[in-house]
Amino acid sequence: MFYYLQTAEGIKKIIPNVEQVKEKIVQKEQVLDNYFDVFLRGLVDFAPKVISAIIVLFIGLWLIKRIARLTEKAMAKRNLEVSLRTFLKSLVSIGLKIILIVTVAGMLGIGTASFVTILGAAGLAVGLALQGSLSNFAGGVLILIFKPFKVGDSIEAGGQSGEVKEIQIFNTILLTADHKTVILPNGPLSNGTIVNTTRHGNLRVDVHVIISSENNLEKAQTIIQQVLENNDKILLDPRPGIFIGKISDGAVNINIKPYCHPANTVALTSELYSELKTAFDKHHILPAVQQRIVQNK
Repeated sequence: MFYYLQTAEGIKKIIPNVEQVKEKIVQKEQVLDNYFDVFLRGLVDFAPKVISAIIVLFIGLWLIKRIARLTEKAMAKRNLEVSLRTFLKSLVSIGLKIILIVTVAGMLGIGTASFVTILGAAGLAVGLALQGSLSNFAGGVLILIFKPFKVGDSIEAGGQSGEVKEIQIFNTILLTADHKTVILPNGPLSNGTIVNTTRHGNLRVDVHVIISSENNLEKAQTIIQQVLENNDKILLDPRPGIFIGKISDGAVNINIKPYCHPANTVALTSELYSELKTAFDKHHILPAVQQRIVQNK
């Protein structure tokens, strides 16, 4: 009897514990149900944003590829350098992808203000650190796009003159007449004065001779004209000019102005002086005699 009572009291003690466990389980189930309901509602509310963001992402990537290809074709039609076309294509593609990522993040509800601020600060810091290099880079891009000169042209710029051997993104390389390599930064070069001596296709050579005023001027002009006609380096269009200059102290100044291809200027100048000297001697055209007045004190 005593054992039975003791067992019954133990059962009574156990039963409340079981009921408490059941209540806790029910409470946990309710909490889980609430969390699941919140999750489902959030998923239902967030799913359209995710789907629309994914659609925008794929469509945006496809459009960026198309825009990059169209940009490359447009640059190819303008005959831009291959290196510049590749760089600008990558620049356009990366810039558009950054804009797309920021847009998609905004559609998902992610704050983009701080992201844009960080990008702006980083760009400003890089710009300040590479100010000179960026100036040269921008100058190189302008030179390659607008083409004030091209490889093979002879130019005068920055106090230097020579043949353009290479146009890089940051520098332009010249080879001078005495075979010195000159490296010009593109920033000052694009903003300075550039004299392109080969772009037009021909150059004028100025030859100056002085003969005695005792010579027949018409005969001298005829001889000069014959010399010009016999030289195959002289262009027929524009026609060469023969101009009588200053006449003083028994001397007649004659300016001869023929045109030739830019590569022949030095050779033509030398040939004309030599041929004119030979022709004047052959036809007895007297040179001007320098007169000196000696005063006895």
